[in-house]
Amino acid sequence: MKIQQKKFSGTGGWQIVRNNEFDTELCNFVLVFGSTGLLSDKSFYNTIESSYPNAAILLNSTAGEIIDTQVNDETISLTAIQLEKTTIATATLQIENVKDSFEAGKKLAGQLDPVGLKYVLIIADGQKVNGSDLVLGLQELLHEDIIITGGLAGDGAKFAKTVIGLNEVPLEGRIAAIGFYGNNISVTYGSVGGYDSFGHERLITKSKQNKLYELDSKPALDIYKQYLGEYAKDLPLSGLLFPLSIRTNEYNSSLVRTILSVNEEEKSLTFAGNMPEGTYARLMTANFDRLIEGASLAAQNTISGKIKEPDLALLISCVGRKLVLNQRIEEEVEVIRGIYGNKTAITGFYSYGEIAPSLNYHKCELHNQTMTITTFTEE
Repeated sequence: MKIQQKKFSGTGGWQIVRNNEFDTELCNFVLVFGSTGLLSDKSFYNTIESSYPNAAILLNSTAGEIIDTQVNDETISLTAIQLEKTTIATATLQIENVKDSFEAGKKLAGQLDPVGLKYVLIIADGQKVNGSDLVLGLQELLHEDIIITGGLAGDGAKFAKTVIGLNEVPLEGRIAAIGFYGNNISVTYGSVGGYDSFGHERLITKSKQNKLYELDSKPALDIYKQYLGEYAKDLPLSGLLFPLSIRTNEYNSSLVRTILSVNEEEKSLTFAGNMPEGTYARLMTANFDRLIEGASLAAQNTISGKIKEPDLALLISCVGRKLVLNQRIEEEVEVIRGIYGNKTAITGFYSYGEIAPSLNYHKCELHNQTMTITTFTEE
């Protein structure tokens, strides 16, 4: 695997970050992460397409771009990859309503040839897609041994418009999947949070998919505001600082859920993933040191066997972590660089949701407030 990395900014234009004897004609896959405004400009896609004429090009908007140990806003982070022993296949579709997310996952999975499929990268619209249902739909058709990771596109802290493009100028409502084939690609993953729970658990007594109506038979929004105090006036943005964890019976595991919107009339909360009735929810708050430690642990969990320095590390971290860490945000990337060393190319973005298996089992889930890392090594 050979990798070239470039960054675009309004002040510096295009700058080379990494270039190990790279031949653009042989490039077969390009990852492009950037702000909604920049990626919506057709000229950027045209420039990238002409630079890598034989590559599949995946572009998505973010809540912050990661390249090497930098975390940037209002930039474009580009990673061009020459896979020498691995083939890829692509699939994309348009989703018009969040209730279609399960079927969308099934349709995407059905577009990928299952023979020799080892890994699927999934990037979905961050506003129109129910990430939990999307993952369930993918798993309905894909074999359980196929690794799935990815995330939901972002739009800074605006939560207005996310865009994705696969060999096209990015648009709203897109979902894209990239399938990796062959026995020479090694893919590992790690996904860790770092938030602390507080208060007591409350039973989810009324919900519908990702909309939460009642906790302990009381209006969910009222309870949430009670806990948030002065932060309640800044909802839904302040909800990024106080996510909910839900405890499920399966594997006795917990998942973190971030608020996307509130409905004052219904006194309901809409989350990035499903909030099943009968599960228990508990409020969480940030711990700076534990967030950094979580990023480190996520990287350590990707190291397996003889692979200590992967070729590429794809980091998908939550916008909530970025808001909490603020000026310390690059620390969670720097600690990952310290684990992998300088050989590994690092790219990624801040998202509205992260997709990966949990640490102790292979089933894929939608997460929030995690640092999720996927590594790639060609052997």
